[in-house]
Amino acid sequence: MSTIVPYLTFRKDQASFRFLTEGLDFEVVTEQRGDDGSYIHVELKRGDAVVMGGHGDVVPTAAPGVYLVVDDVVKLHPKLLAMGAQEVFPPEQTAWGTWRSRVTDPDGHEWTIGTYQPGQSWE
Repeated sequence: MSTIVPYLTFRKDQASFRFLTEGLDFEVVTEQRGDDGSYIHVELKRGDAVVMGGHGDVVPTAAPGVYLVVDDVVKLHPKLLAMGAQEVFPPEQTAWGTWRSRVTDPDGHEWTIGTYQPGQSWE
């Protein structure tokens, strides 16, 4: 499993999802939807490739964000801030028992660091 995974912002939620599933033949590994049916979090897999995405909890960016699997979010987050990153949200424990935080690097690219390992069913 790769420890770096693209994270896409779905501005046109359903159209982007159909593009990935129907157009590119990605299969849903897991999904979390909001009350309005939008994808708060979705993981899609095609062969060995995993892509994550969402609409509800992401900051719109011009480029996809990147999710990096790390061992210790709490330790790494302040180091990134000291190197010029801007905080999107601080380290937090997720409802599924992992840790994550999000920053933008000095060029504005969005990075989520977390202990969750994508590409595995939550069931």
